Amino acid sequence: MPDHAPPEPIALQAPLSSSPTNGLPLSGVRILSLALNLPGPAALMRCAAMGAQCSKLEPPSAQPAATGAAGVAGADPMAHYSPQAYADMHQGIAVWQAQLKSEEGQAALHHALDAADILLTSFRPAALAKLGLDWASLQQRHPQLSLVRIVGSAGALADVPGHDLTYQAEAGLVQGGAMPPSLFADMAGALMASEAVLKAWLLRQRSGHGSLQETGLAQAAQWLALPWHWGLTRPDGDVGGAHAGYRVYACADGSVAVAALEPHFAARLCAVASVNGDGSIASMRSPAMHAALQAFLAPLSCAELADLAEQHDLPLHPLPDQPQAPPRL
Repeated sequence: MPDHAPPEPIALQAPLSSSPTNGLPLSGVRILSLALNLPGPAALMRCAAMGAQCSKLEPPSAQPAATGAAGVAGADPMAHYSPQAYADMHQGIAVWQAQLKSEEGQAALHHALDAADILLTSFRPAALAKLGLDWASLQQRHPQLSLVRIVGSAGALADVPGHDLTYQAEAGLVQGGAMPPSLFADMAGALMASEAVLKAWLLRQRSGHGSLQETGLAQAAQWLALPWHWGLTRPDGDVGGAHAGYRVYACADGSVAVAALEPHFAARLCAVASVNGDGSIASMRSPAMHAALQAFLAPLSCAELADLAEQHDLPLHPLPDQPQAPPRL
């Protein structure tokens, strides 16, 4: 399959929201991404929402699963894992295709980098070096360019293989043999990578030169795990279930998340439940308070709890046994 060169210039296929006059923080900033799977495309989606002019290069695929914005079938594994996720993350992104191990692909890539401000990658550093995309080579050939490099673990362990699950496990977020409910390391890494794009652009404005920014998914998971390591979300922590106003209770047709942590909310919850309590932390930690609130909430339906929350300005969220679809971003 022949390589497909990027549009000339790449900004021509940027999202409509990237007009330099719209006041968005990354308006006019040109980002080229080589990053596949979840963290890189999710970061690129955020950058596009901040006004960046975004393009993505994907490798060719013998059995393509999706078609990019440029009408070229790509080989991002995310298109196989979840076509909906792929479509959402690439809306408004100019996607094109090239084989970077070929001379034609290298020429197309560097042609695009001549017009780019930031290169976003998710290859291991050793793989980037084999493609001539190590930081020293990029600096020499494209001095204006910044590199935002998403890796498994920042620093000396950047070439060690891993995925979201292993990074969460290392951070202490995988417990009891259950799978995590979301790809927390990947999504936190995407946030950090979009933050790194902003840092790179600010440094470029100050110095006139590109910079290297490295985002480790392991470090992203460790950042999310800090509340657990601090003891906040452990079973004996006040936001881990020890505080009766901050836990999940069973109700008539599901469960309810209660977040009456502050004393005024906790006192209001006690009053609504006709439970003797002043909302203080000490009173809310008592086993008797847990039992009293459970007895009050257990016979109520999710609909009744939603009404209760609205009427009394209480931070409650019902969780019916038949869950509703989450709101789309």
